[in-house]
Amino acid sequence: MVTRVPAEAARRAEDLRRRLEHHNRRYYLLDDPEISDAEYDRLMRELLDLEAHHPSLVTPESPTQRVGARPLEKFSTIRHARQMLSLQNATDSSEMNEWFERIGWTGLDLWCEPKIDGAAVELIYEEGRFVSASTRGDGWTGEDITPNIRTIRGVPMSLVSSRQGLAVPRLLEVRGEVYMNKSDFAALNRQAEERGEKTFANPRNAAAGSLRQLDPRMTAARPLRLLSHGLGQLVGVSPARQEEAIRLLDALGLMTALKWAKLCRGPEETGRFYADLEAARESLPFEIDGLVVKVDDLAAQERLGVRARSPRWAIAWKFPPREAETRLTDIRVQVGRTGALTPVAMLEPVWVGGVQVSSATLHNQEMIREKGVRIGDRVIVTRAGDVIPEIVRVVSRGGESREFVMPERCPVCGSVVLVAEGEVIPRCPNISCLAQVKGRLLHFASRGAMDIDGMGEKIVDQLVDKQLVKDPSDLYHLTQEQLARLDRMAEKSAANLMASIDRSRVTTLPRLLHALGIRHVGEASAAALSRHFGSLESIMDASEADLMKVEDVGPAVAQSLRAFFTDKANRRVVKRLLDAGISWPKPEMKPAGGPLEGMVIVFTGELESMSRPQAKELAESMGALVAPSVTKKVTHVVAGPGAGSKLDKARALKLTILDEDGFLELTRR
Repeated sequence: MVTRVPAEAARRAEDLRRRLEHHNRRYYLLDDPEISDAEYDRLMRELLDLEAHHPSLVTPESPTQRVGARPLEKFSTIRHARQMLSLQNATDSSEMNEWFERIGWTGLDLWCEPKIDGAAVELIYEEGRFVSASTRGDGWTGEDITPNIRTIRGVPMSLVSSRQGLAVPRLLEVRGEVYMNKSDFAALNRQAEERGEKTFANPRNAAAGSLRQLDPRMTAARPLRLLSHGLGQLVGVSPARQEEAIRLLDALGLMTALKWAKLCRGPEETGRFYADLEAARESLPFEIDGLVVKVDDLAAQERLGVRARSPRWAIAWKFPPREAETRLTDIRVQVGRTGALTPVAMLEPVWVGGVQVSSATLHNQEMIREKGVRIGDRVIVTRAGDVIPEIVRVVSRGGESREFVMPERCPVCGSVVLVAEGEVIPRCPNISCLAQVKGRLLHFASRGAMDIDGMGEKIVDQLVDKQLVKDPSDLYHLTQEQLARLDRMAEKSAANLMASIDRSRVTTLPRLLHALGIRHVGEASAAALSRHFGSLESIMDASEADLMKVEDVGPAVAQSLRAFFTDKANRRVVKRLLDAGISWPKPEMKPAGGPLEGMVIVFTGELESMSRPQAKELAESMGALVAPSVTKKVTHVVAGPGAGSKLDKARALKLTILDEDGFLELTRR
């Protein structure tokens, strides 16, 4: 029997929903609350009580439903109607000037807004009601995060136009970034510290991790916000300019960067706004890492078109890396997979570019001498490319500062370290040193090698410390029961890792060769060796002279290969890997006379339409040789955004330089 809801209760519930959504907008979007937290909570409790007494009043759009639905088993996927693109980056004014020239900016207004550091998402509204949300994914297909987006209080579940004469679109696809305000992020980390839990490295990681929780209740507990900056499909309204599109989103109740954005006329005005925004960077409530510049005219955007993964009509002008001063408290030595001893600066924690930095590599003793760094010094720290912590210079030195001396014995196993002739890096010669064993396993499982998903540092530490794994071949003799007994490894996680290990048994010869961790043998040389010899046995038995016949294999690589495969223990590991079922398809004979035959190509900078390995594979499949560095033998250099010294050398040698589109044109011949 269905109980009839009293009309007064229905009206009150509707009024409470409307008021709570209004106050959500005031608080989360406008940062201008009209009521106290206590009054907001009172309204929410009243609505919860009404819905508890009359369950038929509950709607998906109700503010009470933002607490999170039941946990998911896994994420399903959503196909984007229009591709979600990423932005090409410019790191300085010269790269921006190149972009201005490419788009023919004369007469074009430019919409400029801060580049917020968050996680890209798409929201879909039909007839004004929120229906789904997804991550960017590969650009065409993303993960369905609808239940998680519902928990973000600043995201309206129903659109209401605040502008007279503006109708709510029948279909609206919103592109935006999920992020955390800096103050909310700091509070989240303080709470984690108080509970003894792991803290997040930066607001972006916190937002992305919160968004991908299988339990929406976890997402609801995180202070997420969403900033809308673009459109996918739109039915019912037709803005002509980017600024109009942003004002439309703002009028429909979505948060935008409108108050921090500006319409600029030409490169000079854009440059001034970039400088102003960089100066105001610290005062903004959220982290930004640059300025997004878009052609304002939407028709012009259509004419300019897109590359495979980025629009030609937009670019992200990145800020230079930020610096901070702190104290160098100690220098410790880490041992890598090849036995190399690397000094690492331990720092008093300091925030640099939105990330708390507590250590920075010093590379080797020579760099320490060059920088004049001593333990106890006050130093300037930056993040190279806004990623890798690095000590820039010494600021001051106290009376207790002391010099660092590289240890004569390995800090892990105690073996006497050696420095090879002609080298500056000391190495631990003990291949059974636990640090080397762990490093080799991590390298073996890495994405560019055997690609064993889930084989992270904590898992490897346990496998080695519990003596379950002594070399890579042992991975293929593990059982699911052994994995399930590891700390923080449930049955399902153990099953997933086991499946990933099994999948890695089918690989390619270059991947396996790279995975073995032979010194000086990277992805490029592994591919060249595989092409030249065709089989692992031929590579293992080749002499140094034979190895040096391979393109770009010099004496150091040849000596390293011979030393590795002459070692009986290494050969036993390879045999155990093959016995465990490691296999790869035999290389197909490529027909002579491919369209790129005779070309020697170097790739530098970022590629939009494919990864670097995919580009190499494409070029090689069409007859070209792909070289790791620029020499006189190189015929073509494919340069993308971020190209550095290789591009400079190519220009000096007057080589043929192509952008990505030019390279793709070659492959279509």
